[in-house]
Amino acid sequence: MIISKSFKAPPHKSSARSSSSSVISNHQQMESHLKRQRTTRVSTRNLKRKLNRNTADAASLVKAANDEQQSLVRAIRSHIDVLNSVFSDDDEFDLEAVEDAAGDLADLAKIDENVEIIVENGAIPALVKYLESPWDSEVAGGDAPKSCEHKLEKDCAIALALIAAIQPGYQQLIVDAGAIVPTVKLLKRRCICCDTTAANAVIRRAADIITNISHDNPRIKKYIRVEGGIPPLVELLNFPDDKVQRAAAGALRTVSFRNDENKILIVELNALPTLVLMLQSSDSSVHGEAIGAIGNLVHSSPDIKKEVVRAGALQPVIGLLSSTCLETHREAALLIGQFAAPDSDCKVHIGQRGGITPLIKMLGSSDEQVVEMSAFALGRLAQDAHNQAGIAHRGGIVALLNLLDVKTGTVQHNAAFALYGLADNEENVADFIKAGGVQKLQDDNFTVQPTKDCVVRTLKRLQNKINGPVLNQLLYLMRTAEKTIKTRIALALAHLCDPKDGKVIFIDNKGGELLLELLYFSSVKQQRYSSSALYELATKATSFATEDSAPASPTQQVFLGEKFVNNPTLSDVTFLIDGKQFSAHKICLVASSDIFRAMFDGLYK
Repeated sequence: MIISKSFKAPPHKSSARSSSSSVISNHQQMESHLKRQRTTRVSTRNLKRKLNRNTADAASLVKAANDEQQSLVRAIRSHIDVLNSVFSDDDEFDLEAVEDAAGDLADLAKIDENVEIIVENGAIPALVKYLESPWDSEVAGGDAPKSCEHKLEKDCAIALALIAAIQPGYQQLIVDAGAIVPTVKLLKRRCICCDTTAANAVIRRAADIITNISHDNPRIKKYIRVEGGIPPLVELLNFPDDKVQRAAAGALRTVSFRNDENKILIVELNALPTLVLMLQSSDSSVHGEAIGAIGNLVHSSPDIKKEVVRAGALQPVIGLLSSTCLETHREAALLIGQFAAPDSDCKVHIGQRGGITPLIKMLGSSDEQVVEMSAFALGRLAQDAHNQAGIAHRGGIVALLNLLDVKTGTVQHNAAFALYGLADNEENVADFIKAGGVQKLQDDNFTVQPTKDCVVRTLKRLQNKINGPVLNQLLYLMRTAEKTIKTRIALALAHLCDPKDGKVIFIDNKGGELLLELLYFSSVKQQRYSSSALYELATKATSFATEDSAPASPTQQVFLGEKFVNNPTLSDVTFLIDGKQFSAHKICLVASSDIFRAMFDGLYK
């Protein structure tokens, strides 16, 4: 059912201007609670009565809805008929009737369900015709507009902008009706009329038409440029009314999106300095449109990006990372990421100017797009060594690791890429491992293959740094840190360490004991971590023993004589089997078995 907020029939010439009358149908649903009945006969009889009553109510509701629909269609047609009528040039009441009709259509167009009816009944050509009011084109005394209200043009512009926002087909109908030329004239109207609130409103609504008819429509963006629509929009950025500035920036934002010719023209018209100034506005709607316009200009345009930085945009954009507006957060983070491209030297400047802390804070946002853009920007910034240390110092490692649990592929990948950058800095390795980062990467909860590949490269990067000062720092922590940290280090080093360092890590610093203790945890996850680490450690021990142990005897056999079998005399190893001791000699075992050689000469001991 289509419900209109208000509509009215156009006034008759014999009546004064009428006020809007509401025709909203407000039928409430009837609640029916069946009471407990004494007998089945009574219950059945009452149920039939209720069903009959409900059926009648439903029919009444349908009839009321149909009546309202028909009334709505009649009202819309009447308004359009008024707009299509031919009036005398000097009849003041004609202007009043047309203004009423245009105003009511603008109100009706605010409800999406009404727009189709408005378009089907031919409203678009009628509305476009009055973007240039025949009354406002007359002058009194030859030097001033006859009317400074601009109500007619404003309401027509509002209706057309709302219609264009519904679907691309309506955008083309508006352009085909010839709307671009009069809309561009409205953008220039400030030059020839008195400066009133109404005049500002019609300019703002004209900019809204440009925004909505060009949205995702490359052909119409081109038409707007060809018809001279971009220069007045750039001029409007300096208009004294903030709302007009905002509307102009929004229009430029739309026409520049994925349109290189429009981008170049906007920059050539020197729009960047004013847009940068608008970034510093306290009005979130103004700086939000400005940063959106700059973001679209910079996208895929390295030369324009350099122009934007030269215009002084870097610090204001960093400041907008702390805006209260989520959309501004997204745009600012995306723009920081674009400024920090691999071919840019802005990365270190962004870190120095305070860009890292708000980006890390934004990783905890409830808005997933804010999180995605923040992780993207941090990933770009993490390609600089100083930023790598700064991000880790401000808690970025933990925040990024937490994002690996998010199931959205782009968020996961941006976080993984940022962690890959942070792992390049030796100063971050201990923090990475202390936070449980190795276990998190090994969990393999990743949704897309590029993320999995990135994680593999990160683990390899960490592995290559487990030596020298980094290893010494980890060993120090294994001796002094709390047990949770010690365990995480032992788990990580089992996978990352060089086999030759195994003795000092797992025997001298008791890493092996920490791994074995985990097997007794009730947590299956901890048991899995421990089992995997022990298996990796055993594999390394076997490999290391095979490569580095003393050469075996050519015969691979040693015979000491029967009297030395299970004889404690000169025995150097004892096996405990089912509570019974069995004495043996290492030289015989090593010479006869690779397994025993690994046990005694490698890490098994």
